[in-house]
Amino acid sequence: MAIETGHPMMAQMNHDEAARDGFVLGLKHHLSSVVGPGNRPLYENRVRSKMRRSLGREPRDRHEVRGFMEREPYHQAWGSLMRTAQEMMWNSVGASVDRQIGGLIVKSKARRSRLGSLRLDRDFRAPRYLTAIDHHGMPGSYLTDRTEDDVWAGAVYDRGAYIYQLGRAGGALMDGRGQALVSYLYERRPDLAPRRILDMGCTIGNSTLAFVDEYHEAEVFGVEPGAPILRYAHARAEHLGKRVHFSQQNAERTDFSDASFDLVISLVMLHETSAKALPNIFRECHRLLRPGGVMAHLEVPVRYKDMDYCDQVMRDWQTYYNDEPFWGQVCSTDLASLAKSSGFGDIEEGYQPTPATRGLREAGFTTTPHQSGGWWYVMSAVR
Repeated sequence: MAIETGHPMMAQMNHDEAARDGFVLGLKHHLSSVVGPGNRPLYENRVRSKMRRSLGREPRDRHEVRGFMEREPYHQAWGSLMRTAQEMMWNSVGASVDRQIGGLIVKSKARRSRLGSLRLDRDFRAPRYLTAIDHHGMPGSYLTDRTEDDVWAGAVYDRGAYIYQLGRAGGALMDGRGQALVSYLYERRPDLAPRRILDMGCTIGNSTLAFVDEYHEAEVFGVEPGAPILRYAHARAEHLGKRVHFSQQNAERTDFSDASFDLVISLVMLHETSAKALPNIFRECHRLLRPGGVMAHLEVPVRYKDMDYCDQVMRDWQTYYNDEPFWGQVCSTDLASLAKSSGFGDIEEGYQPTPATRGLREAGFTTTPHQSGGWWYVMSAVR
């Protein structure tokens, strides 16, 4: 499978790096499409009957099922290969970025603040739910500066995320999630004409740029805790000719004024927070929005209430073995109820597909659960 290199800030691959990345991409696809589905008959034909005999009843939750599934060699092998492939991905991409990091730093500094802006805070302290682990196994996560003016984390995330998404989230520009949320708002909130937009947890700004393209007259802002990620995000946007104002902040409490935005969004950020942070973030969205403003969160298409225990266990692998400790809890949380208790109304939740063609706005929102690749869970509400 070919790996695209689609914008000036993305680390380029030599022959061996392309072959190695392509192998990892192929391995991850094989595990996802061929090996992983074998867990279903394992549960239905073997584990479930074992549980009935052992417990004298049907399983009561995913945690019980996980305990039994993890005793099975097939499930163990699948989980081990999944983690190995994840580490191979970061090792492969990291070695390629190491080779080019000096040039990437020079390139990032050369384009600084020609269109948008970058605001970093030397005294910023990231919350513990970000510093305690390396999210999804990425060495140093989003936060670690390895050298002055570092962009390593952003460059590694950019290439690694493409492989992790199996190339299905918008190609090398990785803006499929942003395109999906834009399409949702176009269909379900057609009267929305925001003048100021905030992307919470913007990482490298890949999804943020979809909103720059859609709402041409709007000022677009992105906040993120990691300095190296933000340097890369800013340089990436500048090289692509997009105006975004990036700043190093915690989404739980930003320094923007009350009622200063018309649209506040996040894209697959919530599952990387914590039980304490999540309601704080919703309250912050409410504080930041003008009356009538819209909050919209796009997340992984996983709602445990719509899944049986076997599928829950498969998805919960992220929680225990892919350094996503809040994954299971956010997938179990009633986000619509949380929005209501935070003061929002006109709440809607459902599933939105990634558009087949970049820039294509097509109806696709549904309340029918879709957990396959290319679909996303969306929840929106009005201040």
